Amino acid sequence: MPMPSISPETVIAEISSATARRYFGVGVLVVLGVVLLYLTFSTPPSSVGWQILLGLMGFGALWLGKATWRASAMTLELTGTELRVQGGQVICRIEDITSINRGTFALKPSNGFLIRTKTAGPRHWAPGVWWRIGKSIGIGGVTPASQSKFMSEVMQAQLMELQKD
Repeated sequence: MPMPSISPETVIAEISSATARRYFGVGVLVVLGVVLLYLTFSTPPSSVGWQILLGLMGFGALWLGKATWRASAMTLELTGTELRVQGGQVICRIEDITSINRGTFALKPSNGFLIRTKTAGPRHWAPGVWWRIGKSIGIGGVTPASQSKFMSEVMQAQLMELQKD
């Protein structure tokens, strides 16, 4: 049975971060950063190089926590023609997708899936939500498995419909 025609702007599926996973993920990064900074200044290593490294790692963990908090506030939307961030940034167009992999051994984010595209795009990283390196796009992280699975299945159906035409 053919899929009903869908308006290009109609949102078919959405992925937004799970509240508990978002707080846990950011909380772990913040606690790691605080512990590393505490160790840096309370019981500094004998070498100044190690002290600098610990301090940089502490600030890096805090920065990553802040970046994850910001990124995990976004919602991904699947329309009839594209996968995008709510607000307009296009992640990929449906006709550019070659495959979708949800397999256990795929290099994909937790609770997510991997998209392979025909053309390479610019590198991008939204910690906990999605990343892109070349022709590979990873969707998932702090997102619920149910939303990711539904979106990947709808995208798979869209690909099969495009291949049939």
